[in-house]
Amino acid sequence: MAFRCSQSGHYHKTRYDNDGISSTTYLEQAKVQDMVANCYRYFKNLLDIEPAEPELHRLKHVTFLLKGLSSLPPSYVCLDASRPWLCYWTLHGLSLLEVPISEDIATHVATFLGKCQSPTGGFGGGPGQDAHLAPTYAAVNALCILGTEEAYKVINRETLQSFLESLRDDCGGFFMHKGGEIDIRGAYCAVSVAKLTNIVTPKMFDGTAEWIVSCQTYEGGFAGCPGVEAHGGYSFCGLAALMLLGRECLCDTKSLLRWAATKQMSFEGGFQGRTNKLVDGCYSFWQGGVFPLLHLVFSKQGDNALSAERWMFNQEALQEYLLICCQAPTGGLVDKPGKPRDYYHSCYCLSGLSVAQHFGEGKLSKTYNIGSASSELVVTHPIFNLSVEVVANSHQYFGKLPVPGMPQNA
Repeated sequence: MAFRCSQSGHYHKTRYDNDGISSTTYLEQAKVQDMVANCYRYFKNLLDIEPAEPELHRLKHVTFLLKGLSSLPPSYVCLDASRPWLCYWTLHGLSLLEVPISEDIATHVATFLGKCQSPTGGFGGGPGQDAHLAPTYAAVNALCILGTEEAYKVINRETLQSFLESLRDDCGGFFMHKGGEIDIRGAYCAVSVAKLTNIVTPKMFDGTAEWIVSCQTYEGGFAGCPGVEAHGGYSFCGLAALMLLGRECLCDTKSLLRWAATKQMSFEGGFQGRTNKLVDGCYSFWQGGVFPLLHLVFSKQGDNALSAERWMFNQEALQEYLLICCQAPTGGLVDKPGKPRDYYHSCYCLSGLSVAQHFGEGKLSKTYNIGSASSELVVTHPIFNLSVEVVANSHQYFGKLPVPGMPQNA
């Protein structure tokens, strides 16, 4: 494999050109590119000594993630309202790394998440906290990753259904919590957990697809709500929710493709979240995960211009950024060089790496792993960001249960 970072000529010409005009954003961009260049230069020097492939520091990441399930440093106190997220980020990272969760840890995590569940439905950010759609999504995902009967039964499907219905607005959007804001995250979280747990009713998502489409901007990406700036996380949420609803035909997918493709940084190889922003490892999934979804849409439409070999972004360049620039020496992954490791970026950097390593599904799937053989991750489901096996097991379990409140066939 001829890595971009070993090709000093053309590669360095892809650095951002400010046309001689200095600004705060340019200086920040130049600073980041210098740090990224140092990472690539260091790796190139290693190649000059002995040919090698980028390596995922699997054992270090496993150690970091497992530690997060038992104890956290004081600096994490600011995430007291995001504790189900910490469970999900950690468990999903371990799932992608094919690390089995012991029975004791599974019981411990399931019991804790049960304490986060509100008596009136949904999950809060911690025990006793108000229910909120974001930690509800994280808690349901985490319990599905555990995949035990005990974990599945933690989810009170009847009250979860009532909770989702109580947050639906007449416009079709969803409040994040009672009295909270309406944005596209709410729509995605609601649709995702409802589909995973099989609690969808005919009227639960009336008008939701149309409201989501109203968030697509002139750039092609999706904003958090109508009339504001397109954003990588919101764009993923919008398209994924539309696909779960079977209404992806309502949005301008080609405009979205053009916008998402231009968010991959030509020098760094990773993605930025918005126009004129810096590269960030988490957008490896939030932006990178959009491409498998678009590929599926175009395949259904029989688009002959569609590549049959790979996603429509530079998969190798993204892997280089993640493997060479985003791995903390002691385990865990980072936003960009110079940033501290954390569980959020570890989860989404690994998720993006999984997307970049694989293409297609089933017998038609291909692998584009530029790293060592041990660097290959499990395939993540691009809609739910859970392993394909976790999604299949969850559908199998909840699909056998009746939809609460719906009449059953005799």
